[in-house]
Amino acid sequence: MERPAPRHRNDFGRRLYTRREELGLTRAEVADRSGAVENYIEYLEEQGGSPGIGVTLRLAEALDTTVDELTGRTADEPPGRGSAPTGAALRVLDEDESRALLSQGGVGRVATDTPDGPVIAPVNYIVSNGEIFYRTALGAAPSSAGVREVCFEVDRIDDAFRRGWSVLVVGQGRFVTDAAEVRALEAAAPGLAWAGEDRPIWLAITPHRITGRRIINDLGPS
Repeated sequence: MERPAPRHRNDFGRRLYTRREELGLTRAEVADRSGAVENYIEYLEEQGGSPGIGVTLRLAEALDTTVDELTGRTADEPPGRGSAPTGAALRVLDEDESRALLSQGGVGRVATDTPDGPVIAPVNYIVSNGEIFYRTALGAAPSSAGVREVCFEVDRIDDAFRRGWSVLVVGQGRFVTDAAEVRALEAAAPGLAWAGEDRPIWLAITPHRITGRRIINDLGPS
């Protein structure tokens, strides 16, 4: 089993590691795809380093991504800015497929009404026993979901292949007040909220309806 990359790796190493993990590849597999040696992939992930453009191009190709994505040049750009994909089609996902994508956790968007009007806010979330859970602060916009029906959306965009998917959930929000349930959530997702500060309130969304869509095209596998 490979050791997880340490926290002190540089931005390039973090992106290399993260993309490799997304694809489920070992360092040896990335090395074989890119014509490098496994120890060099380990060095880039764990110790940092700035490979030349030739190596970076081969790594980007091996990881089905772009040099800009791998080097972080697009970090502040919204996804999906490329041209429309070739032979694109929109496929409707069934509920099982949608739930499988949703269950991966990560960052989603909760849409709810507030006294100042409708708001869509990004939140870090996990899924447990079919419910969506996230942490927030009292008075923050996402806390409004605790008393009404809300929408929750999660998506992934692959700029390299110009494809992606989205899942939309409509469900009932609730505050998580049971102490045992809160302890279980804290254990399952320590440090969940990227926004930082004190966010002690847990909310849950119980789905009533889950739908999903996937964009497929001629550039890569669906």
